[in-house]
Amino acid sequence: MYLFTSESVSAGHPDKCADVIADTIVDRLLQLDPSSRVATEVFLSGNHIVIGGEVKTTASVDEGFYKTAALDALLSVGYPERGFERRETVYPEEAEIRVMVSQQSMDISIGVDQGGGEIGAGDQGMMFGFASDETPELMPAALVYARKIRDALYDYARTHDDRFGIDIKTQVTLDYGTREGFARGEAQRIAAIVAAIPHCAALCIDEVRETIKTLIVRTLAGDPLFDADKVDFFIDQTGRFVSHSFIADSGLTGRKVVCDTYGGYAPIGGGSQSSKDYTKVDRSGLYAARWLAKHIVASGLARKAQVQIAYVIGRSRPISLTVDTLGTSLSSIGDEVLSEKIAEHFPLTPGWITAKFALDRPSGKTFLYADVAAKGQVGYCGYPWEELDELAWFRNIGG
Repeated sequence: MYLFTSESVSAGHPDKCADVIADTIVDRLLQLDPSSRVATEVFLSGNHIVIGGEVKTTASVDEGFYKTAALDALLSVGYPERGFERRETVYPEEAEIRVMVSQQSMDISIGVDQGGGEIGAGDQGMMFGFASDETPELMPAALVYARKIRDALYDYARTHDDRFGIDIKTQVTLDYGTREGFARGEAQRIAAIVAAIPHCAALCIDEVRETIKTLIVRTLAGDPLFDADKVDFFIDQTGRFVSHSFIADSGLTGRKVVCDTYGGYAPIGGGSQSSKDYTKVDRSGLYAARWLAKHIVASGLARKAQVQIAYVIGRSRPISLTVDTLGTSLSSIGDEVLSEKIAEHFPLTPGWITAKFALDRPSGKTFLYADVAAKGQVGYCGYPWEELDELAWFRNIGG
């Protein structure tokens, strides 16, 4: 056996609630003023919601704006659930909300808001993009499975909230057989599935486990890697999961960056995407890096691709771009040349990335940052940075 594991969390997880609140604020500020600069962090604990950070906007907003955004976000996620008492889950309308948002430093604006409409990077840092041909989404397989199970359980809990809660975590372990099989992205089977889902106190654990296992089996039925008789299931392993949400466990913006990206298959830059506007390269740089990596694999240049982009605050163009096809290149062009050609052809400035993906114009017709925060930053059809609109150029440079 050669095992690899990835996990995922639902929008009802306390950390994800913090992300969704933060990005609801980003959405609404950008809809009021597309030039808004936003970096608001959210902390959730017990019956308390704390919103802090820095904002620069021409929109007229007050504490009520932030409080309304927080309550609307939690209601959209699915709180409160009918089957739980106040000591077991959060009731948003009863939460104490504290707002501590200040004006963004002018020192940052000096470097970000440049002449000619260009945008300087809002901070230094490096971002990673990754893609693999082991799934149709060109994402790592264990994470895709973990998300698929998460979504099934979350949807079930939303429609059965008299019995189950929405604070859900899933985890999937794949067996690649050998290290070489892992390197090729050729999983042999699903070896283990872990699920944690809140249940109302009246349900016995045996009923909970049977219900959830049946739902998982139904979700994965027909998948060539899934054989229910050969999978180890771990469902609500402690035997009881009633108290949940941030009534039972605190939540904080940016604590689920691995779940949000590549499930541990690839490096992460360290900075989260949620809570930040498009000038923050933790967000825009990640989207660009994923877009590039996905094109490299989809165009047939390699079976896997890892792209690193690095920025310095106040400078528009990246200071470095590196492509690593992880020994899976299918082209005569080397990673060094591929890196150079991409860096020469695509500006990859925050302004260019913003215009390409319309990052300053979130809407229900395109994408909302709050929805992205709820599902994951990459890997979903419909995100502008998942579109394969430059395949011809990539195929051409590969010869």
